[in-house]
Parts: sequence; C-alpha cells; structure tokens
Amino acid sequence: MKVAIIPARGGSKRIPGKNIKDFAGNPVIHYSIKAAIESGLFTKVLVSTDSEEIADVAIKAGAEVPFMRPESLSDDNTPTAPVLEHAINWLNDHGEKVKYCCCIYAAAPFVTSKLVQDGFSLLSQSGASSVFTVTTFESCIFRGLTIAKDGHLKMLWPENELKRSQDFEDVYCDAGQFYWFDSEKFLESKKIWPEKSLPLVLPRHLVQDIDTIEDWETAEIIFEVCKTRGLL
Repeated sequence: MKVAIIPARGGSKRIPGKNIKDFAGNPVIHYSIKAAIESGLFTKVLVSTDSEEIADVAIKAGAEVPFMRPESLSDDNTPTAPVLEHAINWLNDHGEKVKYCCCIYAAAPFVTSKLVQDGFSLLSQSGASSVFTVTTFESCIFRGLTIAKDGHLKMLWPENELKRSQDFEDVYCDAGQFYWFDSEKFLESKKIWPEKSLPLVLPRHLVQDIDTIEDWETAEIIFEVCKTRGLL
C-alpha cells in the first residue's frame, strides 16, 4: 500500500505550537493532510506525533493517528529518518505492508495534491529510490560572501569575483515539502536523501522555509497572493 506519513511533534521552541498554529485560517497541518487526501493516492494518511493536542487536530482534519510517537523519537535533535522508520515498521508489524511512503512535513502550506501526484509518478516510472522537492537558490551561491573575524566581507570563492552569475550552473536546495520513497529501499538505507534520488523542481514562490515568526508572516503573505492568482 501507499501511505502518507506526516511527522508533527509537539514542543516547537522557535514557533510555539508550530504544527497546529493558525495559518491563513486553518491549522498549518491541515494543508498537508488535505493535499495527501485529495491526491487520492494513499491507503492511509498518518500523523506521527507525541502530542494529544496535535493528534486531535489531525484526526479532525481527516488523518489517522494509530499510535503516539515514543518519547525517544520526539526531542529537538531527532531527525526525520528514524521517525519514518518507526512508522513504517509499526504498519508492517500490524499487517499493513507499506510499498511506497510519502513523508509530508506538517508546516508545508504550499504543498498541493497535484505536486504529490507528480512526485509519485516520477518515482514509480523511474525506479528511483526517492523523489523530493527542490528549488533553485535565489542568488548565485558561488559568489557568496562571509563576514571575517575582523568584521570585513570576504568572498567564499575569490576566484569567482569577475565571473558572471549566469556562467554558473544552477544549484538547488531542499524545498522541505515532501519526500517519496520506495519503502523497502528506504528501510535499507535509512536516509532521507539516498543514492539515486530524483528532484521534483518547484518554482521559488511555492517554497518558504518556516523557522521563525518572520518566516511565518512572509509565508502567509505569499500564500494569499498565490491563492488570489490561482497558483494554489
């Protein structure tokens, strides 16, 4: 079967209550659950959480919360991979064999059912180990600057000072929306970015890292503009 797993622990420090904080009129996790359900791909849309409050919100939005995530996988330093491994193994141990898994982050309001469908099409047709969303950096990282200990600006790669930004290849960053996996290959590698991963490239207006209140407010502005223009 195909399962969507939405990691959503409680205890966010930088944005308290982040995974169920109101975003443009709905708890932010609502958008990830909605995209998964509306894609029509999944036997289960599952939220992995250690919070009863998040579980209640997730269930009301249409997701399942068949277990509470163990405390050992719920601290600030727990990466995503072991959380997915736990959820897949739980399902497999309860007689529900997982063939494909899609990890959708809880604070990803720009994710859509169409993008989730496109990701699965790419995974299933290519035989890749995983497919995940990326976007291009806004500016050329090869002309990046740092601030030295004496306070002066310094180029990271001084040899690029006279080169034009258009002369460099595009460089991509993780868009932080979702990751499609062949579950068997994932359980072997236990990596979010295993070998033979393919990109689903998103336009930059659909990508916003949400780590601070300023990020959150910026994302809401972009979200409303995209909705108004029919881009979501």
